[in-house]
Amino acid sequence: MSLPTLFAPLADDMQAVDGVIRARLDSDVPLIRTIADYIIGGGGKRMRPALLLMIARALGYRGSHHHLLAAVIEFIHTATLLHDDVVDESSLRRGRATANAVFGNAASVLVGDFLHSRSFQMMVETGSVRVMQILADATNVIAEGEVLQLLNVHDPAVTEERYLQVVRYKTARLFEASAHLAAVLAGATPEQEAAAAEFGRRVGTAFQLIDDVLDYSGEAEALGKNLGDDLREGKPTLPLIRLLETGTEAQQALVRNAIEHGEGDFAAVGAAIRATDALAYTRARAAAEADAAAQALAGYPESEFLDLLRQFAAFAVSRDR
Repeated sequence: MSLPTLFAPLADDMQAVDGVIRARLDSDVPLIRTIADYIIGGGGKRMRPALLLMIARALGYRGSHHHLLAAVIEFIHTATLLHDDVVDESSLRRGRATANAVFGNAASVLVGDFLHSRSFQMMVETGSVRVMQILADATNVIAEGEVLQLLNVHDPAVTEERYLQVVRYKTARLFEASAHLAAVLAGATPEQEAAAAEFGRRVGTAFQLIDDVLDYSGEAEALGKNLGDDLREGKPTLPLIRLLETGTEAQQALVRNAIEHGEGDFAAVGAAIRATDALAYTRARAAAEADAAAQALAGYPESEFLDLLRQFAAFAVSRDR
């Protein structure tokens, strides 16, 4: 199932979120509008806003703040992308040049700052201290995850536990916040809030692990990014960590050198990964996270949107881009 097909029941809500995004991108500074529109209009999946909408609907929410907060989530996500691409010196995302490659590093960082600050202006409009606390905590943890990832760069001794901590901080935390916010908006019970947060955290982890798989098993055109980018940046992702644990001495030496120096025979590294169980192991870990996510919502009332959430968890693992 494609993502547009999966999100079809959310079409009206997603259109409303896009309307909020376009309206709140407005600025008297033309370059801000240009860069923000470039990155947000670049074909993003809108997975985190969609997750917020699904949880809200599954819990019977009937207000309008879910559209506002879904846009906030997308702004925060977009700001992290702008900053990430500068830090990583990336030149390609979603099949086209990154904003920093087009507009320069300084402009990308500053527009990322604008999107962060705009998101906080918007969340205040809900009048909910809990909403602000969840988002403030999430953005802080995401920043911690960025620093943790920086500490792992060019370190072949990174363990699976250390890597998964980065994933949960840097990637999964915004999924978790999206789901948790929806439960708070819907006036959910503490148990339902905790279940929503766990669902988001586990689905976000699954998405990142499948991204790790696709970095070595997909086609660059389909993925919209340069294959092996993480390896070139010296980032030890789970397939590489698994290969370092189970590969031959020659394979381990190949990967260790590539991580330490960000260079080497990347084709040989890719071949070594595909020759071992590294990708299957990573995919199995992702599937376990997705299964646990679905189980977390076992206490939710049956509905079209609960079924959609289960499909979303399954999609996290089955997707090919």
